[in-house]
Amino acid sequence: MKREEMIESVRSQMPEKRWNHTLGVMETAVRLAERYGADPAKAELASILHDVCKYWRVDEQARIIRENGLPQDLLEYDKELWHAHAGAWIAREQYGVSDEEVLDAIRYHTSGRVRMTLLDKVVCLADYMEPGRDFPGVHNIRQNAEHSLEKALITGFDGTIRFLLDKGKRIYPLTFEARNGLIRELEERGESV
Repeated sequence: MKREEMIESVRSQMPEKRWNHTLGVMETAVRLAERYGADPAKAELASILHDVCKYWRVDEQARIIRENGLPQDLLEYDKELWHAHAGAWIAREQYGVSDEEVLDAIRYHTSGRVRMTLLDKVVCLADYMEPGRDFPGVHNIRQNAEHSLEKALITGFDGTIRFLLDKGKRIYPLTFEARNGLIRELEERGESV
């Protein structure tokens, strides 16, 4: 599918505010990719599709997860996680994306994962800090992103974990594992958190 067709298709599936968020993620991901050495074209593609089914009915997202061998434990956690894995499946099946690196960046943009790739980090971080985001701590994420993808993501995950704790929600274990993995990366490089 051509880029412009893909953009129109994705845009038609979400409210204007979410599309503006997607544009912000695209711009931010390309900038981060150029700064840190990831592939800007892959960063843009993953960003276009990262929220492709976020506004689909949750029962449809759950069906995609149940019927296509996606991690079943997702269904035990917040519905906000579901669109990432379902979206990666949609990107492959409906949009013809076959690049596993791009699909993984879509798949893990909400939870992170252990041993995040450079592209995973770029897309996840872009989703946290695109210019339209306005939540407590986003300034710290943006500030850390000037020097370290890992430190910025740790700050983002810390905020997400605190938010979920304050709301009394369950926390997807992969988010803890992603955070710990990023800290381990910094320690192995001799950098402080």
